[in-house]
Amino acid sequence: MPDKLNVIFCWHMHQPAYYDSYSEQYQLPWTYLHGIKDYADMAAHLEEVPKARAVVNFAPTLLEQLDDYVAQIKAFLHDATPIRDPLLAALTSHPAHAPFLSQQPVTESEKNDPENQDSQSENQQHYIKRARSILIKQCLRANQERMIQRFKPYQELAELADSLKQNPKVFSYLDEQYVVDLVMWYHLAWLGETVRRQEPVVKALIKKGNGFDDSDRRQLLELIWKLLSGIVPRYKALAARGQVELSVTPYAHPIMPLLLDAFAAREALPDIDLSGVSCYPDGKERVRWHMREGIKTFEKHFGFTPHGCWPSEGSLSEITVRLMEEFDIRWVASGSSVWQNSVKKVGQENQSLHRPFCLPKSGVRCFFRDDNLSDLIGFEYSKWHADDAIANLLHHLENIARSAQETGAKVVSIILDGENAWEYYPENAYYFLHALYQKLSQHPELELTTFSNCLDSGVTELPTLVAGSWVYGTFSTWIGERDKNRGWEMLIEAKHVFDRIVPRLEPAQQKEAERQLAICEGSDWCWWFGDYNPGAAVSDFDRLYRRHLRHLYRILGETPPDYLDEAFTHGGGDPATGGVMRKGQENSG
Repeated sequence: MPDKLNVIFCWHMHQPAYYDSYSEQYQLPWTYLHGIKDYADMAAHLEEVPKARAVVNFAPTLLEQLDDYVAQIKAFLHDATPIRDPLLAALTSHPAHAPFLSQQPVTESEKNDPENQDSQSENQQHYIKRARSILIKQCLRANQERMIQRFKPYQELAELADSLKQNPKVFSYLDEQYVVDLVMWYHLAWLGETVRRQEPVVKALIKKGNGFDDSDRRQLLELIWKLLSGIVPRYKALAARGQVELSVTPYAHPIMPLLLDAFAAREALPDIDLSGVSCYPDGKERVRWHMREGIKTFEKHFGFTPHGCWPSEGSLSEITVRLMEEFDIRWVASGSSVWQNSVKKVGQENQSLHRPFCLPKSGVRCFFRDDNLSDLIGFEYSKWHADDAIANLLHHLENIARSAQETGAKVVSIILDGENAWEYYPENAYYFLHALYQKLSQHPELELTTFSNCLDSGVTELPTLVAGSWVYGTFSTWIGERDKNRGWEMLIEAKHVFDRIVPRLEPAQQKEAERQLAICEGSDWCWWFGDYNPGAAVSDFDRLYRRHLRHLYRILGETPPDYLDEAFTHGGGDPATGGVMRKGQENSG
C-alpha cells in the first residue's frame, strides 16, 4: 500500500500595529475582534478533533497587541483604568460615545466631510453628534449577510443607522439605549461561532435581544477578556500535544526581499516601475533585527524557539532564504507562482510542486503553496454547502494522492490567511472547519501533518529562486505603482534621518526608535495603497502609516515633514473580500 499523501494546513494570523503611541489610542479594532472570533474558533476546532494537525503562524506584533488588550481589560475590570481602544471602551462607557469625544475623525473621508469642518467655536452638542456618528459607523463594519442580517435585532439597529444617511434629522431622536444595544450587538456578532454555542452568557444575551444594561455590558467585556487571555495558552497547549506546529514571522511583518534589495522586484517583473525608489539603507541589518525580535517575542509567549518561518506574505528571494540559516530556521514557505517562475527559469517545469525544495548547499527547506486549493478555501467554498465543499476538496487531494507515484507528490501545502476568510462563510465556517478536520484526520489516503514533519519527504534541489511573494509570484502588491512607490520614498527618507540621529540617542530612546521604525517597515501599509482598494480601508491605512512615521520623527527629535499631514493615496475599488485577501494567481477566476 503506498504511503499516505502528507497534507499541511498553514493558517497565518496577522494584524499590523494599530496602536498609535503618540495619541495612546488604538486606531482600528481588528486585533481584538479577530481574537474573539477567528483565533478562538480555530483553537476550538483543533481541540475538538485530537487527531487533527496544522501549522499556525502568529505575527509578533499581533501577539504583543493581544497581550496589551488582555492587560487593559484586566486593569479596567479591576480599578476602572480607561481602555485605550475607543470601540472596546464604548462597550462599558457612560455615555457609550464618550471615548470618541476627544478623537479626531477616524478616516480621511470623515475628516473631509463638511459636517466635520467646524470652527473652534463648535458647540458641545455637535461634538456629541460627531462622536456618536463615528461610533455608529464603526458598529456597522461587519459582513452584511453573515454577521448583520443573521441576527434580527442587529439588522433592525443597522437599518435604522442606515436611515440616518437619508434623514440626518432622525439622529437627534436616537436615545442612549439605541447606541448601547448597537455596540452590544456589534460585539456579539463578532464572537466566534464556537463561543456562541458554548458560552451561556452569550446565549442569554442573544435571547435578551435589546435593552442591555450595565450588567450585560460588563459580562460581555469579561467574556472578551476570557477569550483574549486564553488565545496564547490554548495554542501553546495544542503545540505541546503535537497537534499544532507554531511558526514565526519577522517582527513587524516586513517584505524582507525588498528591504534587502528593492530591485529584486524586477526578477519576476522586469518592467516594473520603480520610479523614485532606491535601495533601502542597511536593509540586511534591518531584516536581522526583525528576525531577532520576532523570535524573541515568540519565545516570550510560547516558551520555545521556533524552527519554521512564514516570511511575511510568503515573500522570498535567494538571499532571504540563506539569511534564515543564521537563525536556525529549517523551513520557509511561499506561493506556487514563485515556484513556477523558478523552475521555468531553469527548464525544470516537469517537477511536482508538492514536495519540499532546497537551494544548493542550503539546509532550509522551501515549501510552496497549492494556490488552487488554498484559494478555493479562501474565496470559493464560502458559497458552497460545507459538505459539498469538503467533498470537492477531498476529491482534489485524492487525485493528487492517487497519481503520486507518477508525479512524485509528497506534500500538499494549503496556506492562507487564518482570520479573514471565515466571515464570508455561514456561521464563521463552523461546519466547514469541523468537517475539514474530522474528514481529513480519518482519511485512509491522506495524512494531516506539519512542515517540520516533512523536511525530508522527497526533498528536491531548486537551482535558483526567483524573488516573489505568494500574491501572483511578484511584489506588485507592495511596490511598482505610484502610491506604493511614494510610500517607500517616505520610509526611505525617514530611515536616512534615523541613521543620522539614532547613534546620538540614549539606549532607551534607541530601542524605542528601532521598534517604531520596524512598525513603519511593515507590509500592510503598501498593501492598501492604490485606487483599486476600497476607499475607507485605503484612508485608514494611509492615515495610520503617516501617524507612525510622524511618531518616528518625534522620537528622533525631528520635526515631521509637512507632507505627512496630507493624504497621498485614495481608494475607490471593490476587490474580492474587501481587499483583505488576494488570490495566489493574478488571472484566477
